[in-house]
Amino acid sequence: MVSTTLRGKTALVTGSTSGIGLGIARSLAAEGANIILNGFGDAGEIAQLQESLAAEFGVQTGYNGADMSKPAQIEAMMNYAADVFGGVDILVNNAGIQHVANVEDFPPERWDAIIAINLTSAFHTTRLALPHMKARNWGRIINLASVHGLVASAGKSAYVAAKHGLVGFTKATALETAKTGITCNAICPGWVLTPLVQKQVDARAEKEGLSNEAAKAALLAEKQPSGEFVTPEELGAMAVFLCSDAARQMRGVAWNMDGGWVAQ
Repeated sequence: MVSTTLRGKTALVTGSTSGIGLGIARSLAAEGANIILNGFGDAGEIAQLQESLAAEFGVQTGYNGADMSKPAQIEAMMNYAADVFGGVDILVNNAGIQHVANVEDFPPERWDAIIAINLTSAFHTTRLALPHMKARNWGRIINLASVHGLVASAGKSAYVAAKHGLVGFTKATALETAKTGITCNAICPGWVLTPLVQKQVDARAEKEGLSNEAAKAALLAEKQPSGEFVTPEELGAMAVFLCSDAARQMRGVAWNMDGGWVAQ
């Protein structure tokens, strides 16, 4: 049974052709929201993804492959949303990349790319979404930060800087929209078994001679007391809640969903 809670609303989820973004897009579609997907991937597979979302949930779907490191492409994507869907009501800034190296070894071009995609892209989508939201006096901006927006880990300076910045940007945006029907919050996941994290698991398994399951357990044991991965579906449920009337006064909050990581 598809809910109609968000029927008539349009959600743009960046980085939504797989992983967390796709999980959130599915959860919003299940509540009746039209979905604009964004991300890289095989064109045929993405078209199939659009069709399956539309068929399963009875919503309109769109896709724009904007490179989130390029402001001109982001602007074109937001224009596409306005032309085809009338604007973005729910903006989920999820696109992100990672690189691990100590500061003195960190390639400057990787730093620039991580800041651009993980932080600056959210500024561009938000500034372009706000006029439509203000005209309707309703909007939900959800920034996918990370536990690394709240605490740090060695070797991840660019990612930690970007995610801390995204939490700060969330607070500033929430204050600027505090007297409107627009809210802005951040979700800060711990380990989620996305393709990005699976690569880290694979690398660890190979390096330490572990099975994939043992490598997953070792990864979780270091940081996440629950010993379980957070799922895209759980993050999607949180996004749906933040879009609800019950979350109307939740503004500028960084919600960690991390199996106890930050509580330590």
